[in-house]
Amino acid sequence: MFVQVCLYFYCKCLWRCLKFMVRKLTGQCELQRICYNTKPGAARTMKIEASLKGSKSKRLQTSVSVHPDAIEKTIDDIMELKRINPDINPQLGVSLQACLLQIVGYRSLIAEVEKLRREPYDSENPQHEEMLLKLWKCLKPNSPLKARISKQWCEIGFQGDDPKTDFRGMGLLGLYNLVYFAEWDTEIAQQVLSDSLQPKYSYSFAIVGINITDLAYNLLVSGALKTHFYNVAPEAPTLTHFQQTFCKLQ
Repeated sequence: MFVQVCLYFYCKCLWRCLKFMVRKLTGQCELQRICYNTKPGAARTMKIEASLKGSKSKRLQTSVSVHPDAIEKTIDDIMELKRINPDINPQLGVSLQACLLQIVGYRSLIAEVEKLRREPYDSENPQHEEMLLKLWKCLKPNSPLKARISKQWCEIGFQGDDPKTDFRGMGLLGLYNLVYFAEWDTEIAQQVLSDSLQPKYSYSFAIVGINITDLAYNLLVSGALKTHFYNVAPEAPTLTHFQQTFCKLQ
């Protein structure tokens, strides 16, 4: 244990010494080298995030968790702390801002998704009911729903007469994703529903959709979707990016 601790501090000190030497040789700090030598996208943003989190400066460490409205000031603080002249390095501020928007946006997206997941379906809420009925209309446009409580719900993969009981695990998030899929790519959603009813496959469309929401949620929270979102979202990833990912997992 003592040897491991010594090795850790040795490697940490060695790494800081190497960074110091590289800065003296190149005249650029690590953030500059990353922005100038790495193309925009996940590779650059992941390196910037790791660099900021691993900094010995508390101000740099906390820059990855600021409020989106404070990003511009945070960039100014970083430039000042690193003694970088923004007039000589104008592109650096632009690159850092794009990276921070993605990093901070990812954290905000997790919070937004978590809020939806924790909100239970409420049959007394007109908006919730409207979304549920919209799901039916998108998937079964030629088959009117005879009643709110009906065995017809089983036709789109719910377990009983009232779908509200099936949303307990993922809350409104499960419904949001199903409705988005049915609206955003109606033809494919209807085809997937049709396939689910075939004896060859035979699975519950809605229940599987809620389970896929659970998968997408866990990938998001674990950080496994960072690379994807940092590549597809030029700035902050949004709920729409999350829902499009859900659709691709179908």
